[in-house]
Amino acid sequence: MTLYLSRLTLSRAPAVDVLKSLLDPQHQGRAMDAHHRLIWSAFAGDPAASRDFLWRAEGDGVFFTLSSRPPADSPFFARCEVKEFAPALAAGDRLEFILRANATRTRKTAELSTGGKEKRKHDDVVMNAIHAVPKDGRAEVRMQAAQTAGAEWLAGQGERGGFGVDKVDVADYSVVALPEYRGPRARQPQFGVIEMTGTIKVTDPVVLLAKLGQGFGRAKSFGHGLMMIRRARSVA
Repeated sequence: MTLYLSRLTLSRAPAVDVLKSLLDPQHQGRAMDAHHRLIWSAFAGDPAASRDFLWRAEGDGVFFTLSSRPPADSPFFARCEVKEFAPALAAGDRLEFILRANATRTRKTAELSTGGKEKRKHDDVVMNAIHAVPKDGRAEVRMQAAQTAGAEWLAGQGERGGFGVDKVDVADYSVVALPEYRGPRARQPQFGVIEMTGTIKVTDPVVLLAKLGQGFGRAKSFGHGLMMIRRARSVA
């Protein structure tokens, strides 16, 4: 399957700039929701189509997408820089990466849905790691837990995704609440976001390319899961 890597830049035209607070809000949760809708404007050819692209926000109105079809012209973007994504990878290649991910593990619950299937729960790997820590002490251990749990999670992704992990640095971990929810605050949908960088080693280039197109983790609709790669710089 052909993939396309694109850079989309928010238009500075007056008609769009006047909507900037709505299209690119400062609040993290509102921004994810607004950006999700904004990116769809470049892939809205078929209203019935399911999402077939990944995206990430770079800040200042700049976005990257990885998609199975090129983005279309949108009045909200000044330009779309598009190129075919077909890196020539071989087993043993070392790649630097950046990844913003909602890292979870799925477990069975022994409960049945109305359709008779066993329900499954998706546990955030960082929150699960500090679950036993008293709430007033979690802030002190959260980043160390994010580093350890995030690295373990990515290693598991690599075992199924055609790569091994050489190095992982977790730069940030945050919990984002989606703002459109109406109801008790305790039930407001929220998810953890890990920002990581590092180096991976290709073990199966075909499997890795397929995994890059599928993305990593959950909450992909909200700008997570797109791993950006480049060849690792050689160390003198």
